[in-house]
Amino acid sequence: MLRANVESQIRRIDMPDGSIVQQGSAQPAKVPLYESQKTIHPKSVKGLYRRLKTATFSVLLALFFIAPWIRWERGPEAPAQAVLFDLTAPRFFLFWIEIWPQEIYYLTGILIVAALGLFLTTALAGRVWCGFACPHTVWTDLFVWIERVFEGDRAERIRMEKQPWTMRKVLRKTGKHAGWMALSLVTGFGFLAYFTDAPALLHDLATFQASYEATSFFAIFVGMTYVMAGWTREQMCMYMCPWPRIQTAMLDEHSLVVTYQADRGDNRGPKRKSQSWDERRAQGFGDCIDCGQCVQVCPMGIDVRTGEQADCINCGLCVDACDTIMIQQGLPTRLIAFDSLAAQDTRASGKSYQWRLIRPRVIVYALLMLVIGGAMAWSFALRPSLNITVLRDRAPLFVTLSDGSIRNAYTFKVANKTRQNRSYTLSVAGLSAADIKVIGEAEPETAAHTATISAEPDSVATYRVYVTAPRGEVTASSLPLTFQLSDTVTAERNSRDSVFMGPANQ
Repeated sequence: MLRANVESQIRRIDMPDGSIVQQGSAQPAKVPLYESQKTIHPKSVKGLYRRLKTATFSVLLALFFIAPWIRWERGPEAPAQAVLFDLTAPRFFLFWIEIWPQEIYYLTGILIVAALGLFLTTALAGRVWCGFACPHTVWTDLFVWIERVFEGDRAERIRMEKQPWTMRKVLRKTGKHAGWMALSLVTGFGFLAYFTDAPALLHDLATFQASYEATSFFAIFVGMTYVMAGWTREQMCMYMCPWPRIQTAMLDEHSLVVTYQADRGDNRGPKRKSQSWDERRAQGFGDCIDCGQCVQVCPMGIDVRTGEQADCINCGLCVDACDTIMIQQGLPTRLIAFDSLAAQDTRASGKSYQWRLIRPRVIVYALLMLVIGGAMAWSFALRPSLNITVLRDRAPLFVTLSDGSIRNAYTFKVANKTRQNRSYTLSVAGLSAADIKVIGEAEPETAAHTATISAEPDSVATYRVYVTAPRGEVTASSLPLTFQLSDTVTAERNSRDSVFMGPANQ
């Protein structure tokens, strides 16, 4: 009797992997470590936000693919591509702007301003960057469009996935992946064209004469585009991108995000054709007929009606889908809309709400962008075309010559940012009786109060410089010393501070 009672409490469970465990037995139940990712098939939709996305994508894609082909004349020895990250020079060319490696702080400033702009945008309208301008979103949308061309819209794709493999299914799948690969190839070339001359790159790739480095990077870009936009899609946004977790700290109660008007839509439920809206509302139902269109068009596969979610990219496609249904039902639109939590709470209390654009965090982000951007623009406008760098030898600190004078050695670099040969006059300030001796291929060894050095166009010239001072003038173990360089043609000047080391006890 006891054995029968125990066995009656044991229930067989079929696991997804085909194994069977017994619930209620002495052995613990087998629990899967993770849930298999379900393929999301977003449905096509028409509406305001779909048009905005298409327009934004078109502009961004046009800029991306056209920019490397724009020509910009800089001189006989300079690259003629308007936008180029030249890693061999190395230089960053942006139309008339040329940034050297020593000026990497300009790129750092641009990234800081871009990050602040992202913070400001998020504070105002949530993850609209993710929904409208993120490169991953743009390319994923293109890949989904190609998939829709070959396999049909959502319902047809889902139905085809459940069907057995036939020649028609093979051809449609092959066409889709061929389209994906073609777009990946074009994208890989587009990325690589920003780092080398675009026409030459196209010729080398087409004739299989590209270098190993160019071919390798091209293959990497093609593969990453194919995998990320074709296969991972929303998983990149959900699991790999850190921004969904960061952006929650940028939002406040006045930020515009895609929200479901629960006070108007709930309780949710299907509506019979014979049922009037007055009868439906009398039964406690809201305007949402639970059609699920907002979920079907969502590229992230989430249900916005369950509340605010970090995975929502604020693309607004669910708004378009819901508005279409509301129009069909003869009801006001914007059951799902860009709204703020403060607006919802205010309307729930029976008061009117006015959206607040000027808020503390908005002011802080805007001011930081203005200050940093203005400082960068001012610094760039006043930057000299002549840069110098001085590095004093640390071993030995100084050398005492046979006549008792003290000599320090320096590595002197001059960056000529022009397209012409330049000749400069080098002198030092701080030690009135100091002599300068320059060791270099372009200049014979001399010893005088000044020296002449030169630099070729668009290059950095390096010299070994000796500064020698009489023992009596070296009154301390460390004296300030300033190197001064003057262009003999344009009279442009630049200087760099250093020190002159001497004996500790004078």
